[in-house]
Amino acid sequence: MITTVPVMRELGRKVRNWGRWGADDERGTTNLITPGRVAAAAGLVRTGEVFDLGIPLDGDGPQPGGYRINPIRLMSETGHEQVLPGGFKWADDYVFMPLQAGSQYDSLAHVHYDEQLYNGHPASGLNVKGADKCGIHTQAKGIAGRGVLLDVARFRGVEWLDLGSVIGPDELDVVAAAQGVEVGPGDILLIRTGWRAKFLADQDAAGFMAGEPGLGLACASWLRERDVAVVGSDNFGVEVMPGENAGAMFELHMVLIRDMGMTLAEMLDLEQLAAACAADGAYDFFYTGAPLKFTRGVGSPINPLAIR
Repeated sequence: MITTVPVMRELGRKVRNWGRWGADDERGTTNLITPGRVAAAAGLVRTGEVFDLGIPLDGDGPQPGGYRINPIRLMSETGHEQVLPGGFKWADDYVFMPLQAGSQYDSLAHVHYDEQLYNGHPASGLNVKGADKCGIHTQAKGIAGRGVLLDVARFRGVEWLDLGSVIGPDELDVVAAAQGVEVGPGDILLIRTGWRAKFLADQDAAGFMAGEPGLGLACASWLRERDVAVVGSDNFGVEVMPGENAGAMFELHMVLIRDMGMTLAEMLDLEQLAAACAADGAYDFFYTGAPLKFTRGVGSPINPLAIR
């Protein structure tokens, strides 16, 4: 068992993918999702069941306000006052929201430290116009392939893990073995902590965002060794919060995004998918979840699908 928490910058240097796909690369580990791996993943569709993993984009979401709010959708036309030939009437609406208010991807421009983004791109390229490198639009193709669910909450026999509960690499191995599934190159790995179930039970946005169970910092090496392409979870930040090192925050974000170039998927609803996987013992599936093409954006709402 790993008892020592890694030093973030040392770990980052060990797992760094800079230059692996060229000096100009902006996509990082999604390069691991090759056409051959996508084609192989299509064979995982067994029953045709489709599970949507996105949470509803409405005012009842998990954002308590402040630096992020839940989506606000407004009607611009209802049709009731329109007088048009033949009785035709139409409705329209628009939305105001942070791009990371609900189920989302973090782009590789979302996190930086020491003035550098992934692959050594200068962080100075982040300005009021967005990200000149590693924007979310660079991931518009490629986030589709073999998905794997590791249901840590079910393995521990709880509805949800406690706030601050750390999931380490040894536990990931044990859960995978118990489920009879292997995690390998190009996989989109989803971790169920039960934190979404807790929110649905409590309806407490402030509590949901106050902290979370999640992956510990040592999991970065585990993900790098297996060449995982994307990691996602049902909590708001994938990693455990509060973090393991006092005086620091979101260290796993810094290593995964800035050093490894790994896209993160956050605030997913894994409840129905997890129940189906537990029922038949099949924990891999075809995953597809393209971001919206917000040019220079640092994140995007998503509604990914798991097809079994």
